[in-house]
Amino acid sequence: MTTDAETTFDAYLSRGQRIEVADQACLFRPGDTSQSFLIVLSGRIRVEQTNAAGRTVVLYRVQAGESCVLTTTCLLTRHPYSGFGYAEGPVTAVAITPETFHSLMQTDSRFQQLIFKGFAVRVGELTGVIDELLLHRTDLRLARWLAKHGATRIEMKQQEIAQEIGTAREVISRVLKSFERENWIELGRGYVNIINPVALAAHGAESDV
Repeated sequence: MTTDAETTFDAYLSRGQRIEVADQACLFRPGDTSQSFLIVLSGRIRVEQTNAAGRTVVLYRVQAGESCVLTTTCLLTRHPYSGFGYAEGPVTAVAITPETFHSLMQTDSRFQQLIFKGFAVRVGELTGVIDELLLHRTDLRLARWLAKHGATRIEMKQQEIAQEIGTAREVISRVLKSFERENWIELGRGYVNIINPVALAAHGAESDV
């Protein structure tokens, strides 16, 4: 996180309490009320949504130096959370009380700008997520997602990959096996070896029509 107080939350770290969150801890779930405005110092938080059928899609991740717009929305509207937030690795953050948050929103224009900037960035990301879910085939989405990682080994279960793509594990399993037959990847228990990211990228660039 940079030290430019004009573009980061650094100037507000002293207004909250430093907290430590364990890997995979659930920070919030649907129905919870927001207890604090979090500024992540290290680690990251995965924010995801689950529908009535149990299908989960990852909406975005909160990195170091960022705040969670779902939390911000809950604080501003005083409505409960509609999604889940999980720590990915140990997370260190600063927790600002709702009272302090509302005071800053009312009196500090720089804090307001940071909040609105965060909203603008997330809206762009969520628009991309919605576009992927509605307009593109699963095999193309998965190929693009895999290609972004390059020639590496992804230590994730197929259910976790399905959540990243926003589809069912059974669908991901079928598509991964088809990619393996093309020798683009190698599958193992709890991991995927990416062998040919160039071919995956080319497949992901194909038209849905």
